[in-house]
Amino acid sequence: MGQAEWARDLAERLLAEPLSRRWAHTRGVAARAASLAPVLGDDADTVTAAAYLHDIGYSPELVDTGFHPLDGARYLRDIAGADERLCRLVAHHSCAVNEATERDLYDALTKEFAPERRELADALTYCDMTIGPDGRHLDVRDRLAEIHSRYGPDHLVSRSITLSTPCILAAVRSIEAALSDVRQAGSAEVVADSQSH
Repeated sequence: MGQAEWARDLAERLLAEPLSRRWAHTRGVAARAASLAPVLGDDADTVTAAAYLHDIGYSPELVDTGFHPLDGARYLRDIAGADERLCRLVAHHSCAVNEATERDLYDALTKEFAPERRELADALTYCDMTIGPDGRHLDVRDRLAEIHSRYGPDHLVSRSITLSTPCILAAVRSIEAALSDVRQAGSAEVVADSQSH
C-alpha cells in the first residue's frame, strides 16, 4: 500500500463521520494533489498523502492545542508513526506559521517540525487553497474570501489568513507556472511528433 492509500484510510477514519464537510474538502484537496503528478514526479504520492492528512487535526479525537496543523502533525509523528516528510508538510501547510504566531505556538511548531522543501509545501498549499469546503475547485482569491466570511474579520484565523495571503498567492502562482511549463512542453512534443511523421 502506498502512502496516499494509507493516508486516505486514516483520514477517512478520523474525518468522514464526525466532519463530513471537512472530509469532502480533504478528498478534493487530495484529488488536486494527485493531478499534480506531472509536476511533482516521484513526490506526487507524498504530497497526495499529505493532502489527505492536512486537516486531520480538526478531528475531535485529535484536538489538543486547537491548532489543527500542530495537532495533526503530532498525531502523525507520535501515534501513527508517519513519514517525517508527511509530518512536516501537515505541520506547515498553507503558511501555518502565521496562525501559529497568532496562537502563541510558533516556538512549538518550529522546534518540533522543520519546514519541508519549498516546492512540496507550495504544492500542498496550492491544493488546499484552490479547493473549497465542499470539495469543489475555487479560485484562490475566492477561497481566501470564503475563509474570511466563514470566520469573520476579527477571528484569529482571518488575521492569520491576511498575514499568509502573500505566501499563499506566491505558492499558487509557483504551481500554476510549473503546470503551464509542463503543458507547454507536452504541446511542443506533440507538434514535434506530428512533424516527424
